[in-house]
Amino acid sequence: MNLNGVLLLNKPRGMTSHDCVMKLRRFLGTKKVGHTGTLDPDVDGVLPICVGSATKLVQFLTAETKEYIGEVTVGFSTTTEDATGEVVERQPVTKVLSKVDIESTLTSMLGISCQTPPMYSAVKVKGKKLYEYARAGLEVERPVREVTIHELELLDDISYVEDCVTFKFRVLGSKGIFIRTVAVTIGEKLGYPAHMSDLTRVASGSFKLENCVTLEQVEAGEFQLLSIGEALTNFPTVRVDHWVEKLIRNGVKLRPEQITPAMKEGLFLTCNQAGIPLAIYEWSEAKGEYVSVRGLW
Repeated sequence: MNLNGVLLLNKPRGMTSHDCVMKLRRFLGTKKVGHTGTLDPDVDGVLPICVGSATKLVQFLTAETKEYIGEVTVGFSTTTEDATGEVVERQPVTKVLSKVDIESTLTSMLGISCQTPPMYSAVKVKGKKLYEYARAGLEVERPVREVTIHELELLDDISYVEDCVTFKFRVLGSKGIFIRTVAVTIGEKLGYPAHMSDLTRVASGSFKLENCVTLEQVEAGEFQLLSIGEALTNFPTVRVDHWVEKLIRNGVKLRPEQITPAMKEGLFLTCNQAGIPLAIYEWSEAKGEYVSVRGLW
């Protein structure tokens, strides 16, 4: 079975993204399987998987925006910033947190901000993942990253359980954002320690949860792969003639007049006259030419 394309997987909880790749290699009968960005073991939801020749797309499918449905528990924080960690600080919620208070807090977090990745994360520092340092009991300086929260809203009623307050939220954030840290920040702004108690990724770029399949469905053969062209529908596309196609297949730089309309900003997809994807190109201002970033044949 020769499979090439993108599988939209609904990653289950209790498995790492790598665990899913290993299972899919067995189910699909190929070693050429790669995921497009990790999801924590306790998080489920959208995980695009590249299969066969589509593994060439991995670097291009790490979406700029991702959407999540999360839950924050206000009242105590943990070492991992989620429900799996040990309690670090506990402060009973003694005042009523109104819907207005919470919605005002969420609105105040919209836009660009700086995040420090959790120690229990896969971010690398000096060649090692932060969680490796954390498990060894070592604290290291973590790189601060700029992230953007495009949308952040309260989803349902506020629940009071013992001395804690819990509520769900929806967030649309930029690439690299940590929703665990978003939950912690919500608590800080409300005046209490907090952690993320639940999380599901419902969209990665244009890929939605309702279009995903489970591992069980894949094992039973109940799935379809997106073609390379279908997976790249968000990319600007230029169709080229037969002669330019030959140049592209040889990885040749293209002159401005060979790409119509002009594509001077960002990556774009080139296709032949039949609509078959050829390569991803971008404009080089320094060279005054279009350069090939990745061939797709």
